[in-house]
Amino acid sequence: MKLWAGRFSKEVSKTTNDFNSSIRTDSRMYKEDIEGSIAHAAMLGMNGIITPEDADKIINGLKEIEKELTDGSLVIPPDSEDIHTFVEGELTSRIGDAGKRLHTARSRNDQVALDVRLYLRNECKTVREMLTKLIGVLADMGKKYSDAVMSGYTHLQRAQPVTFGHYMLAYAEMFLRDKERLDSAVLRLNRSPLGCGALAGTTYPIDRNKTAELLNMDDVCHNSLDGVSDRDFCIELSSVMSIIMVHLSRFSEEIILWCSHEFKYIELDDAFSTGSSIMPQKKNPDIAELVRGKSGRVFGDNMALLTVMKGIPLAYNKDMQEDKDAVFDSIDSVKACLTAFIPMIETMTVKRENLRAAAASGFINATDCADFLVSKGMPFRDAYKVTGGLVAYCIANSKTFETLTMDEYKNASGLFDDGVYEAVNLENCVTGRTSLGGPSPENVRKEAERVKKINV
Repeated sequence: MKLWAGRFSKEVSKTTNDFNSSIRTDSRMYKEDIEGSIAHAAMLGMNGIITPEDADKIINGLKEIEKELTDGSLVIPPDSEDIHTFVEGELTSRIGDAGKRLHTARSRNDQVALDVRLYLRNECKTVREMLTKLIGVLADMGKKYSDAVMSGYTHLQRAQPVTFGHYMLAYAEMFLRDKERLDSAVLRLNRSPLGCGALAGTTYPIDRNKTAELLNMDDVCHNSLDGVSDRDFCIELSSVMSIIMVHLSRFSEEIILWCSHEFKYIELDDAFSTGSSIMPQKKNPDIAELVRGKSGRVFGDNMALLTVMKGIPLAYNKDMQEDKDAVFDSIDSVKACLTAFIPMIETMTVKRENLRAAAASGFINATDCADFLVSKGMPFRDAYKVTGGLVAYCIANSKTFETLTMDEYKNASGLFDDGVYEAVNLENCVTGRTSLGGPSPENVRKEAERVKKINV
């Protein structure tokens, strides 16, 4: 029996029922639906809207239904309209008329809005825990590789010396910001719409603040129209998921490049790689590629939510049933990616010697060479030009700054002396970059500790 069947003179067609049904998606919210109903029934009983005896029957019945759904002894029929109708129908079949009183002073509109908020609140906790784990791994790697010299890049061209630890902490900063965005989104999500009714509240003497308190929510939605029609929290969360995926995708792109034969900066563990059906030598970074690919899916979820909501007048419209598929999929995708990505990063082998060799051949100490001339009194622009000429000379003669003779240096500028060899030494170049946020090993170790301290 449909909750709205009284208005209609005949049953809806199977086609309408199938198209209208949301049970495939919202059945995952059964715990949250029951949690919200228990709080609502408790409030109704406290305020004398239903008797305390009926409230107890409802609460005990709902707890039993939740237990059976969790252990699998109760199965949701696939032809159910939605999880809310199923739970209420099951409850009424068990406790009789008391079950019919559960929906007093409540609409499916505020019920659905509450369930989604409660479910997403729980999902946010899981995503946050996974981000915390990933940041912890990156902080440990930052400390471990604080002195592993490598090239930093701009335009994918070798630019200036950094360390692998500094590189890992750059991604840690991105994911720390993702946690901040997630926490901020939860602040706006954790508000109760229960009591907004279909759109205009209710004439019953309900206590909306009490249900919010019972549900550990920070506040209530203060406008009944907005309370049932707001899906900003879904859009905001899918936006947060999209930014997380941007960062995971960028990181994945680096991993894919770094484990290629052309770079050989890292090697992925066999447990997190795949092979080829025809080429025996292949070791493919499929996890990183899939993460990079799934970013587009999550971006699409965000665009779907924006598009669904952009033209909807107040208050609730059935279009909004599409909110759950999109936001649930975006969170599911992020969780799946993090589940595979974290151990892949944790177990990869970093090839220090290859990082150092690539850095040595890329003239990434050119700025330090120019700075040496500046320290001798030459204007920076002149020093820049002299150093650029030396780079061209080295390329033409298969040399590096470290292998140039003093005579070759002197031919470029009489200001050069033996101190230049110390200035262009890659380890010295990195160690000297002690400005706040710079890649000196001491800085990186301190930064790793800071990240670990704030990653809570």
